[in-house]
Amino acid sequence: MSRITISNLHKRYGNVAAVDGVTLEIPAASVFGILGPNGAGKTTIFKCMLGLARPSAGSIAYDGITLGPSAFERIGYVPERSVLYDWMTVAEHVEMNRRAFAAFDAGRARTLLAQFNVDPRKRVRTLSKGMRTAAMVAVAFARNADVLVLDEPTSGLDPVNQRHVLSLMINEAAKGNSVIFSSHQIGQVERAAERIAIIDNGRLVLDGLVDDLKADRKIVEGIFPDTEFRLDGIVDDAHVARADRIQRVVRLLVTGEADAIAARLGGSGAAAVRVLDLNLEDIFLYAVSPATETTDAIAKETV
Repeated sequence: MSRITISNLHKRYGNVAAVDGVTLEIPAASVFGILGPNGAGKTTIFKCMLGLARPSAGSIAYDGITLGPSAFERIGYVPERSVLYDWMTVAEHVEMNRRAFAAFDAGRARTLLAQFNVDPRKRVRTLSKGMRTAAMVAVAFARNADVLVLDEPTSGLDPVNQRHVLSLMINEAAKGNSVIFSSHQIGQVERAAERIAIIDNGRLVLDGLVDDLKADRKIVEGIFPDTEFRLDGIVDDAHVARADRIQRVVRLLVTGEADAIAARLGGSGAAAVRVLDLNLEDIFLYAVSPATETTDAIAKETV
């Protein structure tokens, strides 16, 4: 069980649509990142995937099979907030999981705890936020699960342990397992994920292979000598997806013909023009940022 299919998923809380028609295919043997602003619906999607919330509509299937009791043996989960018992030691959590799950590897759990510098003899109440996260990660990865669902799995961790978690995720995918995770740290998603989905206001606004999303888009940036300039219809070009202006600087998001657009921008009077590759942060911000008055002003050439 590795491939995950989310079909037209809806989840409402009263009049609020927390998830609004999300459809995703998460392939086996991959790391899949979900990005979105706070309250976008990421955690709700995870809860629906795990049966912790009942979808209002739509379906979720694991290799074509809907979630059932037997599936939990093969799913590992790290929630956004700690679900460890404060009164128990970390070692007792390891033992509890060993007894609960047939594939649980207590030796691997102890190894991971040592790598995270978590003392298994300590009670959870004495652990920092980062150490609690590390303990949950160690227990989840020791499950030897086919699917790992990780909601902010590096929250509170120092940079060394953050990198360690990313390496663990990539290793799981190399073993043939599926990892789906969310993070507010976009650089981490870019480093680990092969595919991403961007959620905003409960809706899927963009998804695809990270390399393809970056390859298909460029930024053309021009700096004009003063604020009195016209763009001569450049923003009406079919390859210009978006235009933004900050005083003398114009940034155009283009989906092709970047060099030709740059030449036109230079011809319109820009003193310095350059073509820039997008990183995942650029892609995310363009996907979730609403149109602004500045953008509309450029589009109407009222500059």
